[in-house]
Parts: sequence; structure tokens; C-alpha cells
Amino acid sequence: MKILLTNDDGIYFEGLWALQKRFKQKHHVTVVAPDRERSAVGHGITLNHPLRVVKMAINGASPCWAVSGTPVDCVKLGILEILKQKPDIVISGINPGANVGVNINYSGTVSAAKEATLYGVTALAVSMNGNNTKYYDDAAGFIEELVEKAVLNALPFGTFLNVNFPDLPMKEIAGVKICRQSITLYSEYIEKRIDPRNNIYYWQGFDKIPAEEESDLDIAAVSQNYISITPIKCDMTDYQSIDKLKDWNQEFRVN
Repeated sequence: MKILLTNDDGIYFEGLWALQKRFKQKHHVTVVAPDRERSAVGHGITLNHPLRVVKMAINGASPCWAVSGTPVDCVKLGILEILKQKPDIVISGINPGANVGVNINYSGTVSAAKEATLYGVTALAVSMNGNNTKYYDDAAGFIEELVEKAVLNALPFGTFLNVNFPDLPMKEIAGVKICRQSITLYSEYIEKRIDPRNNIYYWQGFDKIPAEEESDLDIAAVSQNYISITPIKCDMTDYQSIDKLKDWNQEFRVN
């Protein structure tokens, strides 16, 4: 297979190279990743200044490109410019910190997979719960098996898989759960501070990931040491609301 790897943590991040190391044994792997960390940039693209792309050699990998833009920029460049043919699959990650619940909306890791899906390419976003994550090789082994299933079974157009691991060796993982996305809001706060020049600035944060009682939610699965796999759709239309809005439409006056 032709595999395109990217992430939002930068081209040097170890989670990315755990995937490269695993897949290069049997597949043609191309790495196109940001030249620095681009976490939480969502589906942003670069429009107002040029993108710089540098061909590199990292860990003996060839080919490998560092991009001055966002994860979505990397996918666009990979598919439209760098690769001669569309990849069979795009894998984004492995990201430190779970991308579950509402965080899916902000994640550069998830957005890279979503962008690939918009181009009709099978895609996975891969993350690992925790801050000092280390079991990337274990996760990469599971992803290799999942990729084979995803390509063989052909996901519907516009759907990709968001995969989250507990930071554990594979033998300690409780199992795999097919999940839905939690939409419970985090307990957030804005901290107001004063810098050394007496100027006000703000720092955004949250207390903790909310607990979920429903076991089929992605947050609950990962917190219970399961691998969560959530199918995510690019089409954000609320089809259940269309008929109600059509009733509203009868009341609108446009002339």
C-alpha cells in the first residue's frame, strides 16, 4: 500500500515515527508533517502567506517532507503535489493526549484525517490518552491490523476512523470498543494574568476530562482502558432538522 503519514505535533515527534517504523517494512510510506507543533489548529489552512516545504532525512526515512503550515496543509500538499498518485490511506498521529469528545472539533490530528477523507482517501486519526505517553510501538502494531481491515472493507465516502488508545502495553488493554462521540462540555476556565510589563494576558485551560457513565462513549471507553474506535462523518448536516426547517421556510418573506 501507499501510505501517507502526518500529525499535528511536528515532524520530529516519536508517535509519528513509531507508525513509520511499523509500516515501512511492508509498504511505501511517505511522511509529510508540520515543521513544528501545530496542536489544536483544527481544520485551518494557510492562505495569506506561502507554504515552505523542506525535503529531509530523519531516521533514515525516505521520502520525508517538513511543511511550514498546518496538518491540513500537509495532507493537501501530500495528495495534490508531493505524491504522484493518491495514497491508499492517510494516518494522522500518533498524538499524545486523547482526541475524544468535544476535543475532536479542535484537533489538528483529527482534521488531517478529515481532509484526506474529503479527497476520497481512507483515513485514520490516532491518539493516546495521557501526557507522558510512551507505548507508541504497541499502538502502531494495532493500527497496522486496523488499516488492513479499513482498506479491505472500504469505509463509506466521507467517513473516517478516530482511534484512541490508553497509554498501556497491549497486554494490559481491556479490549476494543466501537464508540460514539461524547458531546459533554469540559470544565473550562480562563485565567487572567499580568506580564512583567503590566499588560494583561489570558491563559485558557480545563480542569479534567469529564466522566461518562455510558460505556459506548469514546471518553468512557478510553478511561476504562479500552481502545476506542469512533466513525466520524464529514457531512455535518442535521438531517432530522431538515423537515422542521422547511416548515419555517414557509413563513419567511423575501420580497
